[in-house]
This record gives sequence, C-alpha cells and structure tokens, in this order.
Amino acid sequence: MSKKVVLGFSGGLDTSFCVKYFTEEKGYEVHSIIVNTGGFTKDELKHIEHHAYALGVKTHKAVEAEESYYNSIIKYLVFGNVLKNNTYPLSVSAERLIQALHISDYVQELNADAVAHGSTGAGNDQVRFDMIFNIMIPGVEIITPIRDMKLSREAEVEFLKSKNVDMNFAKSVYSINKGLWGTSVGGKETLSSYGMLPEEAWPTQVTQTGTEEIKLHFEEGELTEVNGEYFETPVKAIQYLQSVVGPYGIGRDIHIGDTIIGIKGRVGFEAAAPMVILKAHHALEKHVLTKWQLNWKDQLAIFYGNWLHEGQIMDPVMRDIEAFLQNTQKNVTGDVFVQLKPYHFHIIGIDSKFDLMSAKFGKYGEMNTGWTGDDVRGFSKIFGNQTMIWHQVKDSTKES
Repeated sequence: MSKKVVLGFSGGLDTSFCVKYFTEEKGYEVHSIIVNTGGFTKDELKHIEHHAYALGVKTHKAVEAEESYYNSIIKYLVFGNVLKNNTYPLSVSAERLIQALHISDYVQELNADAVAHGSTGAGNDQVRFDMIFNIMIPGVEIITPIRDMKLSREAEVEFLKSKNVDMNFAKSVYSINKGLWGTSVGGKETLSSYGMLPEEAWPTQVTQTGTEEIKLHFEEGELTEVNGEYFETPVKAIQYLQSVVGPYGIGRDIHIGDTIIGIKGRVGFEAAAPMVILKAHHALEKHVLTKWQLNWKDQLAIFYGNWLHEGQIMDPVMRDIEAFLQNTQKNVTGDVFVQLKPYHFHIIGIDSKFDLMSAKFGKYGEMNTGWTGDDVRGFSKIFGNQTMIWHQVKDSTKES
C-alpha cells in the first residue's frame, strides 16, 4: 500500500516539485491542501486546484481560513497593538501558524502517514511548520524534500521540465505573499542592509491623490463599522478598509528583525488596513483605559508578538495572555477619526462614552473640578515622601 502524505500546497515551484517527486519518485499517495488566509481569489484557488490534479495528486482541498485566522490570531494582535520591533504587523509569520494548524487537522482527518511542506532550510517557515506538526500530530513523519535535498531553483525547474510539467518557470523579480493581515514583498533591495523597494515593486499602486477623513467604529476592541457601514464580521471590515486605504500607499515599510534561526533579515511589506486599525485602536485605548492597563498591555503584547513570530502559538501562556488582552477590551468602544493622504495617515481624534478625558473631571493644564489646590499640595508631599527621606538620610551620613 502507498504511503499517504498530506502536502501543504501553494501551486508554486517548490510544492509543485514535491508532488512530482512524491508521486513519481517515491510512489506516495499525495493529498494536497491549500489554506487561504486572504491571499487568493476564487479564480486563483480554482487554477491551483486544476494545477494540483494535473501534477498527479489523489485529492485536493481548499480551506477558507480568514475567519479562523482572525479569531485565533489577528484579533489578539489588534487587542495588543502588536508591531514587531515597533514596525511590522506580523503579516506572514502569523498566517503560517494558522495554515499549519489546518494542515494538521487534515492529516488527522485522512489518518495520513506523513505530512510535507515546501520550505527551504534558509527561513523561519520551516521552524513554524515543523514545530506545529510536532505538537499537534506527534509521531507523524515530516517530509521536506527542498530542505533535505538542498535543491536549487534551477534543479527543481530541470526536474519538472523532465516530467513535462506545464507551468510558468520564470522567476519574478519580487516575491509577493498576500494575506488578510498584510502583504510581504521581497527583492534585491531587501537582501542587504541598504535600499528601499521601488514604486513598481509594491502590489498596490497609489491612485488616490487628495485627502479624505474616515470614521472607524470599534466595539469592545473589534472593528465593526467603517464610515457608518456595519459589517457582519471584522474580517469583512478589514477587507473593505483595505480597499479604501490601500490606494493611498499607506502602510508601506521595510522591517529588519531577528529570525528564529538566529540571523537578521529584511522584508518589505504593505499593510494599509492593519496599520490604520492598529493605530486607531491604540488611540482609542489611550482614551478609555487606565495608566496601568496600558502599561501591562504593552509589556505582555511585546512578549506575545515575539513568541507568536517564533511559532509558539500553542504555548499555553499564549491563552493566558489572550485572556488578559480580551478582558481589557470591555470599554474599548467608540469612533476613531482618521485623515488619509498619499503615503500618510493621521489620527484626528475619538468619540467614546468611555472616554476618561471627559471635561466634567477637568481639563488638563486649564481647569479641574475633582480636587483643590490644597489636595495637590498634600498629595505632592506624600507622593515624594520616601524619596525625600532617602536624600535626607544620604546627606546625614555624609555629615557624620
């Protein structure tokens, strides 16, 4: 009986090689699966399905994972205002984890003997996929031909041509990975420590030239409305917002960070909707949360983002942090007003019934109604009392 292997399949060069290698060189029964985290249209998914069957897979499955991606990961990235190294909204690293989890489920569903992915030995994704598989489907063999055989692109192309595979082998100048939470862009400019991607490299071109003000409504931390239009799910709201803000060229940058495997890496990205959502959400939080809620959120969110980036989504501490983040969102409800212009956006202000800046408690730097000058005089003395004692003790020891 043939060994049954589930292959995470994108339809690109690496996973196409895997199908032919498994079926014709190893005699495996291949079941391909593609997990759509917002990067493929229905037509593209249909084309990938045809391509998979043409290569020789036994079955092919497409999983629409935008909702599970949002509910399992993106929601908490918003609640934590997570930007890796204060820059990157974890566009690709987050989606790889939800893909690995869905692939694991499919392996169990088919009772497969092995699971495979097309990662090379040079990046973070190999660790993320392997680690999730080891946790979720322990004992199932993990097969990675591209990594294990140290295959070059040229060797893969030559092999597929020898098998009469009909596909576009031309290498794109820029590597694009699109998902619900942003698009990564890799090219020659990101391979060294200097250089910015040119205008033509960005997937979304700038077509808006004026300025525009939009209104985002958050309900307990989740985006539910844009310009007064209600959306059934935050996923729909994110997709709509992307269509509005993307043509302004907002959310473009290059991230430099530490990889899981210990080297530095640069990647370009465009994430118009994620960046606007994160900054708008953070602005609303600064109005409605207390000082120490904000302080602890910042500390936990940094750890959460770093641990997520390194593939540790299944660590139980992540559920603990998510519970904390969820609890902080009870009063994060209100409108945020954002001004858009080419390549830039500004938060204009917020409107919330939970706004702690309410004028009835005083206006900073002008007038207060909640305390008197004598209250402040006494508070200031007590608040600095221990430090005052410390300095007096220090001075008295000098004199003696």
